[in-house]
Amino acid sequence: MAMSLFEPSDPQGEPQGGEMTLLEHLLELRMRITWMAGAVALGMIVFFVPAVGFRFIELLEAPARTAVPDFRPQAVEPMETIAVFFRIAMLGGITIAMPVILYHVLRFITPALTKSEKRWVYPIVFGASFAFLVGLAFGYFFVLPFTLTFLLTFGDSFARTDLRIGNYIDFVTRMLLILGLVFETPLLVMALAKVGLVNARQLLHWWRYAVIVAFIIAAVVTPTIDPVTQTLVGGPIVGLYFAGIGLAWLVRRN
Repeated sequence: MAMSLFEPSDPQGEPQGGEMTLLEHLLELRMRITWMAGAVALGMIVFFVPAVGFRFIELLEAPARTAVPDFRPQAVEPMETIAVFFRIAMLGGITIAMPVILYHVLRFITPALTKSEKRWVYPIVFGASFAFLVGLAFGYFFVLPFTLTFLLTFGDSFARTDLRIGNYIDFVTRMLLILGLVFETPLLVMALAKVGLVNARQLLHWWRYAVIVAFIIAAVVTPTIDPVTQTLVGGPIVGLYFAGIGLAWLVRRN
């Protein structure tokens, strides 16, 4: 039987539920990680094409040019541009492979779910992949322009900001990945409600703690300490938490 990217054939057999030994769990985990890594590697190949990779770098530099029209970062090490090219390919590979990554993460935990709960795997994979793309778009079109405008123009009356291309791309790709993952919050909350760990009433009761935790997360994951960036990350987390409460109520109204 031919193997499918979304449903690999396991030499030990696909787990069908029930009890598994520790060795079986480790073998399945290894298989899932192998498929996820393979999907990321295949996605990276697209961005290793110079025309694609260089164009993608130019697109990531565009938000900085909204603040500084003549923005042009510099490379000060011989391998810096190659490292940047690889980082860009990694971000693109993760984005392309996101449906496969989410599918195998969910399939790894599905032996612990009931048959009816397993039916939610494909809708959650589709929804979470779409939410990841929405998070990337939100970061690119809203967060990065505001953040970079603040960072690149603050104090420009007495100093000029000359960034290294490696530092700039590291900042941008990290922000985009963080926001892509942040937009998974509603589906995470919905999944916890679906398996009965929480319910909408509990989540609504915890909203004050959620706000505090959201801004703590924003302070930890954002690479800068400025309040603008942290607010632009923490604010959406709070909004998405409340969206997750609505989804939690839909999947478990009782």
